[in-house]
Amino acid sequence: MNSQKINRNTAVRERVIMGIDPGTTIMGYGIIKTAGSRAELLVMGVIDLRKMSDHYLKLQHIFERVTQLIEGYHPDELAIEAPFFGKNVQSMLKLGRAQGAAIAAALTHNIAITEYAPRKIKLAITGQGAASKEQVAAILQKMLHIGQMPETLDATDGLAAALCHFFQMSRPVSQGGAKSWTAFVNQNPARVKK
Repeated sequence: MNSQKINRNTAVRERVIMGIDPGTTIMGYGIIKTAGSRAELLVMGVIDLRKMSDHYLKLQHIFERVTQLIEGYHPDELAIEAPFFGKNVQSMLKLGRAQGAAIAAALTHNIAITEYAPRKIKLAITGQGAASKEQVAAILQKMLHIGQMPETLDATDGLAAALCHFFQMSRPVSQGGAKSWTAFVNQNPARVKK
């Protein structure tokens, strides 16, 4: 398991987050390094499976490539897009297997995994759950100062999963606030000025 990385000059914990947009023809990935409230792009790209016809060999290739990325960048966490429900059961089954191969590679390296619905990822990046892939890519380009964008938007979708996870982990955890002003006053009598 990765130990915590600390920047001794600023005492800010650094984390590396890998995001994956699973696919059976093209799988997108993005890896970011975070420190405090800042995130920077390390790498993004795709695992191109279009030339492979055997589904099981695709799964093996996904596992091997994700393992190579993990061993090259040492992510602390994996954020992966959850398959959305479609009408084609066979496509959903294949997509779930592709996601499972990527998850298995992360589990083999004791990496924490979090799944996010596609809508939640889009909402975290653009503020709109129904945003297009192009809108997500354009905002990522500005946020992370990306010069040359990739040919396919699958790479930016993987990157969006990583950044969504960073945003979710950076939000302060609510301590279960009061349900009403009356409850707040009852819970915090010392804060009420008379």
